[in-house]
Amino acid sequence: MPRNTEPSLTAYVAEFIVGTRASAIPADVTHLGKRSILDGIGLALAGSVAESGQLVRKHLRSLGCATTQGSTVIGSSMKLPARFAAFANGVAIHADDYDDTQLAVARDRVYGLLTHPTAPALPPVLALGERDRRSGRDVLTAYQVAVEVETKIAEAINPRHYQDGFHSTATVGAIGAAAGAARLLGFNHEQTRRALGIAASQAAGLRENFGTMMKPFHAGRACESGVVAAELAKLGFTATPIILEAGRGFFKAAGGGYDPQAIDGKLGKPWTFAFPGVSIKPHPSGSLTHPGMGLMLDLILAHDIRPGDVRKVAVGVNRQNINALIHNRPTNELQAKFSMQFCMAILLLRRKAGLAEFTDEVVNRPEVKAMIEKIDYGVHPEAEAAGYEKMTTLIDIELTDDRRISGRADFGKGSPANPMSDNELANKFRECAAWGRLPRAQAEKVIELVFGLEKVKDIRALTKLLVTGRKPAKNASRAKPVNG
Repeated sequence: MPRNTEPSLTAYVAEFIVGTRASAIPADVTHLGKRSILDGIGLALAGSVAESGQLVRKHLRSLGCATTQGSTVIGSSMKLPARFAAFANGVAIHADDYDDTQLAVARDRVYGLLTHPTAPALPPVLALGERDRRSGRDVLTAYQVAVEVETKIAEAINPRHYQDGFHSTATVGAIGAAAGAARLLGFNHEQTRRALGIAASQAAGLRENFGTMMKPFHAGRACESGVVAAELAKLGFTATPIILEAGRGFFKAAGGGYDPQAIDGKLGKPWTFAFPGVSIKPHPSGSLTHPGMGLMLDLILAHDIRPGDVRKVAVGVNRQNINALIHNRPTNELQAKFSMQFCMAILLLRRKAGLAEFTDEVVNRPEVKAMIEKIDYGVHPEAEAAGYEKMTTLIDIELTDDRRISGRADFGKGSPANPMSDNELANKFRECAAWGRLPRAQAEKVIELVFGLEKVKDIRALTKLLVTGRKPAKNASRAKPVNG
């Protein structure tokens, strides 16, 4: 792709958004993207029955903007203007913290804590694609472009951005969302730079809100910000053309700076989906819990550990892990997603940790609280020395018969080092679709269409399958699943 002669990082990013050809995206990257799209749709269905999903739909209904010709709010019968549909679907994808996570390249970039790439990238292009009757290939390409821009910006910004409290899925996600929207709407170079400038000024989201409904709100607002940025840019709204690299621009203001070598000339070289990759979660909890959860389950099954056998458990991690999993004594399902103690305890008690385990009722059971008290969670020098691009977790279980069982894991199931198969991923989708009350026949058709997305002539063939007739559940934080 020819480079613009103007020495501007924002110009380079805009060139990539505008100029990337669908045919130039490698086949393996295309397939990995379709896997994450299927995962994201399933999570939107599951998230639609979360309390946050119900509240979002109640709020959007109160605006009086529902329309029969709008974009689909996944897991409902609502249709809304694209910006609001994108918002609702972004919240839903991130509601259970079950969505994919970006891996890091540099040792100081904090593996898994860069962005959740699909939550901000997919809803804008899906909503706009449905509205404008675009093809599956168009939506897929725009999504790939959005993820690539989002992940490379997240890799480049100084780690201070995340460490000091910004939620990068919210902040960087807004810019990625705008990139995907600009691509789908066919923007030229100048329009795209303006869209990036408008989106970056909307980038916001603070990690102090982890464990509350605001965390998925961050993803939804990033989606909406991307659509708004693109729609305003299309109308001629102005913004700086150097928003990324300027002295008072995004990188400097939000992170104190960035590493040019992590992004300049690196978009699509290689694609993030190819290296270092994107991890798909096997459990609906913060990504930093996953290596430990996989290791714990392996130890439980290998040694047939029963709850009554456990005297105490030591879980050792690096300090970035401690900085993210902040709820040591959770009292609700959202806090439990960011509690290593709960995740260890529920596996010891149930030998599984899926959507049914992360509910307020389960979190507050006496046996769960008692098991949590047996879990000691802290920084381990071996995990700290391994580098932050890993999620190294060490577990030492002391049993009542004085035996000790130990292990170490650097990566969790679903990571490129230990990926889910396509069939395992499809089964996760089926679980999420059933939780969101999508009929099984519709779910099977969705799987078929997504894996053949480049052949879909009108994306509405997919979005029409994501509609349910379910009414919001009353007086419950979670509706119950159907179809098993």
